[in-house]
Amino acid sequence: MKLICAPKYYKFKGRADALDVVLYGRADRPTRGSAGAAISDKIIRSNLHPAQRAWDFLSLALAVIAADLAGHRTASPDGWTREMELEVAVADSAFWNSQRQLIQQLLGFLTNDVWKVNFIDGGYSPKPPKKLVLPSEDCVSLLSGGLDSFIGNLDLVASGKRPFAVSQTVVGDAEKQSTFARLMGGGLRHLQMNHNADVPKPETPSSQRARSLIFVTYGVLAATTLKQYHDGATVTLYVCENGFISINPPLTEMRLGSLSTRTTHPVFFLLLHQLLDQAGLRVRLENPYQLKTKGEMLRDCADKKALLAHASKTTSCGRYLIFGHTHCGRCVPCLVRRAAFRAAGMPDGTKYVYSNLGRDDDDHAGFDDVRSVAMAIAEVEADGLERWLGTALSTTLLGDVAPLQAMVGRGLKELEALLKSYGVK
Repeated sequence: MKLICAPKYYKFKGRADALDVVLYGRADRPTRGSAGAAISDKIIRSNLHPAQRAWDFLSLALAVIAADLAGHRTASPDGWTREMELEVAVADSAFWNSQRQLIQQLLGFLTNDVWKVNFIDGGYSPKPPKKLVLPSEDCVSLLSGGLDSFIGNLDLVASGKRPFAVSQTVVGDAEKQSTFARLMGGGLRHLQMNHNADVPKPETPSSQRARSLIFVTYGVLAATTLKQYHDGATVTLYVCENGFISINPPLTEMRLGSLSTRTTHPVFFLLLHQLLDQAGLRVRLENPYQLKTKGEMLRDCADKKALLAHASKTTSCGRYLIFGHTHCGRCVPCLVRRAAFRAAGMPDGTKYVYSNLGRDDDDHAGFDDVRSVAMAIAEVEADGLERWLGTALSTTLLGDVAPLQAMVGRGLKELEALLKSYGVK
């Protein structure tokens, strides 16, 4: 699958072997894709001025999102690993081409696909606004509408931080994100964006393997608008996610690790830090909960009053839209969420479509994700945690993985307690 991704003023050649994707604009014909049409307008209306290489980084992320939508897994030899080829217009093609190997490694780890990336001139390069706004916040945080980011932002505010909250809006979550931002610290500065990626004949359902990159890229873009960044300081971007989902261990041999996103996986962070450093973008990513389970995040939250009042309104489900903005209760993120409330001894007011996991049928205890968790627990009991983890943490990039292994073990224990409470074996 090959995509040519460039702003609307680029002279596309309409090659038969490639999909043209208009960045920061709308497609002018049904055979073209588009991504990021409203983002530039949003930034311009806010009178913000991100760094040029942050714009280039966003152009890459938008191209990756478009490719993720357009690439069909069923067309690949193994039904999973796709071959993606991107040509992306940026302002500094020489620099980005010098980082091609690192970028391809990062994307390959993120999506489990094979990537070939080339950069061309002609990228988006907006002029500084006449009435420049330099936000005075001391950090940036992602605010997704999920439980982990809600806890993370509550903890940041409780610690005295003043985060600039950044969100990717999705149907059903935009108002929720705004509500959460307003109730914290007297109201957080809040920037909501949407990639609005659209391609002809997208894969259904879409893989969303690459969505992690666009979320983080929004944060990087916002970080480079802060006053302290313009003054030469480094800005911390907080991406808050529990360690178990962050590592995303394959539950069984039949399940690949990219079934969920790798937004905060420590390897992804390491590779991304290398790229940001090479680009001269002074943004440091931090996940304060890398060594905590979701239950531990709930238990240790610094603002229990706000947590108890709003936790059930957050979203965790991987199939939330499919079930009419309701948690399914049986996918892995829902199971981790339910186990966390139980582990923390907190009431869970969330409505679940499939609430009674003790029912032994294809919708409840017999559902694939529930069975996979039960199989993982049985395998760890029989063969030990380290053997079950296999290659999930076997990389020299991570150094001592013992703390990560221990955290994964505690996360499995939370899941085990949940399943046992329903009699699932």
